[in-house]
Amino acid sequence: MSDQTQEKWSSIDEIAEHLGVSKDTIRIWIKKKEMPAYKIGKQWKFKVSEVDQWVKRGDAEI
Repeated sequence: MSDQTQEKWSSIDEIAEHLGVSKDTIRIWIKKKEMPAYKIGKQWKFKVSEVDQWVKRGDAEI
């Protein structure tokens, strides 16, 4: 049994709010295939920890 709690999937609205940017900016980043995002059905989902690492690497530029 793992001590880690499983990280929940976040929506595009939650990630936009987390980063303080618009949903359009998130969509641009996804379209460029730079942002770590996963298509689940018709919705994009994110892991906050992966997005935070991506931002820290400096990849969150338009």
